[in-house]
Amino acid sequence: MPAGSEPRALPSPPRTWRPFGVRIAVIGFGLMLFAVCAAAWFGFDDSVRDRFNVLQRITLLVMGAGFVAVGWALGRARVTAEIEALVVVNGFRTRQLDWKEVVAIHLPDGAPWATLDLADGTTISAMAFQGSDGRRARDGVRQVRALIDREGSPDS
Repeated sequence: MPAGSEPRALPSPPRTWRPFGVRIAVIGFGLMLFAVCAAAWFGFDDSVRDRFNVLQRITLLVMGAGFVAVGWALGRARVTAEIEALVVVNGFRTRQLDWKEVVAIHLPDGAPWATLDLADGTTISAMAFQGSDGRRARDGVRQVRALIDREGSPDS
């Protein structure tokens, strides 16, 4: 039996998977954007800063809050395998799925993130498994697939 195909122990619930690259990018680029904006603002002399009226300052703050909200939404993605359910958090939406509702999980080559097939014929994204995370995401998908298979077996 090849080394890569040896059976691995199932993760014991609760187990949480989170995207790695997205979180690093959000933190890194967020800090860089903040540093550049702060340096630009404080680099202006007082006469230039005084020309910004209240509406312009509010606009800048609202845009900054929008960037923070998008970063927060991307960074909080996760999938948690609990004993009774699979909890999927994408952005600001949380779905708690009973194991019998989840039929399969897929992460095709080139896909941005994994998808879960549900028993009612619908699919939902599982953004915790980002295609850009490579092997880390594929390993997580395999672990969730093994849990789905275990939960779907008659002796579970």
